[in-house]
Amino acid sequence: MTHSSHRGRRSQSGADRVARGLGWLSLGIGLYKLLAPRRVGRSLGMRGVDGRVRAAGVRELASGIGALSDNPTPAVWSRVGGDVLDLAALTYALKDRHNPKRQNLYLALTAAGVLTAVDLWCAKALSRRHAYQGGVTPDYRGRSGFPAGLAAARGAARGFEVPRDMRHALPDPSMAKGARR
Repeated sequence: MTHSSHRGRRSQSGADRVARGLGWLSLGIGLYKLLAPRRVGRSLGMRGVDGRVRAAGVRELASGIGALSDNPTPAVWSRVGGDVLDLAALTYALKDRHNPKRQNLYLALTAAGVLTAVDLWCAKALSRRHAYQGGVTPDYRGRSGFPAGLAAARGAARGFEVPRDMRHALPDPSMAKGARR
């Protein structure tokens, strides 16, 4: 790892790092749903849902790619929306009382609930961190850059004398007492 890439990683917030992890997770889940939709449906006791599972996979892939970008906020919010859809689909599947894989449905609901909580926390934290990129820029017009204000800074340099131990470092001795050219 190069020094510059290490420095860039340290400048990321915790939410940025979590978003990056969620992005990679989304890519993995998305590929699995896209390539093995029948297996996903069977493991949940849901038959004939291949098209919906593939669509969810495409959604996951898009969210994953976006979560790996410089501003992952919209992609993580889209994950929250996808989580809501997943929770609704899994809850609806529980209506079938004769589903032999109900335990798997409960496990999937639990996992989706935990991921929803993580996604929601991350999306909120990213929204705060990246708010300026969404068009909301803080108003700094009233700031001068001087801690005590501009009026207190005026004339502060008048009467300044170079400290005695630093006078020998000046190239021109006439500048030692603050003389003007």
